[in-house]
Amino acid sequence: MALPVTALYAALLGLLHAALALLVVRGRARSGVSLGAGEDKGLYRAVRAHANLAEYVPLVLILIALGEGLRLSSVLLHGLGAGLVLARVLHATGISREPELGAARTGGMVLTMTVLIVASIAVLGRALTAVSVLG
Repeated sequence: MALPVTALYAALLGLLHAALALLVVRGRARSGVSLGAGEDKGLYRAVRAHANLAEYVPLVLILIALGEGLRLSSVLLHGLGAGLVLARVLHATGISREPELGAARTGGMVLTMTVLIVASIAVLGRALTAVSVLG
């Protein structure tokens, strides 16, 4: 089954993931730190921006794919996907700066949680109506 909505946002987030990974590589080369972040605050921020994206994006993409497979509204699916991309860009931008951009980081966190919760509820609701859970 083709999942074009999920594919679109997975590809965009894959590019963001690659960009954040390259910032970590650049920071490691600059600081000479091969593991962890040492005392380099900029490298630590780059590592956390990259890791935080890796912590949240897979689950939300799975939920979007499940929602697409369960035929949730394409408007909802695009809203979730676009919201996730925006959230992760905001968060990465906010956390990567020294001093950090607190509003961007917080906005990214709040939007990520909102997308995660809405996607979870939408998929749960559709799943419960698609199968007889109680027999």
